[in-house]
Amino acid sequence: MTLAGGLTVVSAAPAVADACAGANANAGANPRHASAATLCLLNKQRKAHGLRPFRVHGALRKAATGHSRDMARRNFFSHTAPGNVTFADRIKRARYRPRGGWSIGENIAWGSGHLATPASIVRAWMNSPGHRANILDRGFRTIGIGVARGVPYAASAAVDRTGALYTTDFGSK
Repeated sequence: MTLAGGLTVVSAAPAVADACAGANANAGANPRHASAATLCLLNKQRKAHGLRPFRVHGALRKAATGHSRDMARRNFFSHTAPGNVTFADRIKRARYRPRGGWSIGENIAWGSGHLATPASIVRAWMNSPGHRANILDRGFRTIGIGVARGVPYAASAAVDRTGALYTTDFGSK
C-alpha cells in the first residue's frame, strides 16, 4: 500500500504498535498523543537495532511542530518551506545548539484515514532507506516530533481530510 507522499506501507507489526499507546489511532484526532506514540515506536525500532533511545529536545520539537503546522496551514509538503526556508534554517531559528559538530536530519510524512496513524507512518519510514537511515543513525541522539491535523493537499477530493502531517527533526546533542 502506498502512503501519500510516496512512502510504502508493508504488513503491520501489531505487537510493537500495541505496546505504544495510541499507535493505531488516527493522529488527526489527537496530534499530541500521536507524537508520544511516534516517539515510542521509533525508540522500539532503535532498541531492536541495539541503539540507545532518542531523547526529546525542546528546540527540535519546536522546529518539527512548527513545520508540520506550517505544511498543513499553507498546503505544501516538503523539507523546504515556501520562501526557501530549509529544515536547517528552522532548526537554527528554534535555537537548537548541539555541542561539538553540527549533525541534523529530518523525516516528513503524511497520511489520511487509517494511514494517518503513528504505526503506519513509522512502518513507512522504516521501509524507506533514507528515512530508516535517519532513525537508525547512531549519531542522532535527540529528536523533536511534530504532528499536525490536516493534509497538505486539502483541495483534492480523493484525499480523506482527517489526516495528519508528521515531522521528525533529529540532532546529535
